[in-house]
Amino acid sequence: MRNFKLATAAIVIGLGSGAWADGHAGGWVLNGDQSVVSFGSVKGNVTGEAHTFTGLTGSVSKDGAATVEIDLNSVETNIDIRNERMIEHVFKAAPNATLKAQVDMAALDSLAVGESTVTEIEGDVAFLGVEAPVYMDVFVMRTDEENVMVTTNSMMFISTDELEINEGIDMLKELAGLDQITRTSPVTFRLMFSAGSTES
Repeated sequence: MRNFKLATAAIVIGLGSGAWADGHAGGWVLNGDQSVVSFGSVKGNVTGEAHTFTGLTGSVSKDGAATVEIDLNSVETNIDIRNERMIEHVFKAAPNATLKAQVDMAALDSLAVGESTVTEIEGDVAFLGVEAPVYMDVFVMRTDEENVMVTTNSMMFISTDELEINEGIDMLKELAGLDQITRTSPVTFRLMFSAGSTES
């Protein structure tokens, strides 16, 4: 589960870079329209499918407190009934998953526009009553004076055991009449943050 949670913590460290923070004392805000978390599944051992979460919100305050939330109701599997079943049986109608981290505002040297770096981040994620620490390497690029992009540096894999959602996956399998749904999913993300006003 630690990999998944981080889909959101990642952004924090890149935004907390010393000079950027000094230059934008109001903090940083996640641009939900340009951000996405993607995950995959394989059914029947032969059919791979891609899914997304697009309902993302988050911020990093001027004192380094970072929060990113994933709206679980925004899941898109490209099949309406499957979206509904995931929300009901896998997510148990929970509103969101939340990632929180405290960012060291001096952790990274400032990057010039167009420069990038790979860094490690740490955080804690809350998902369906489960809280767990997360760490991962992320790719951070300053795209212009006001924006930074954070993405997975490589594909992550998470298991349903870590997320404690095997019961929900079993229900999906039964409802869809499938012999098998894999219990490990690849996860990637793209998160865009912009300079903005946040509470300290």
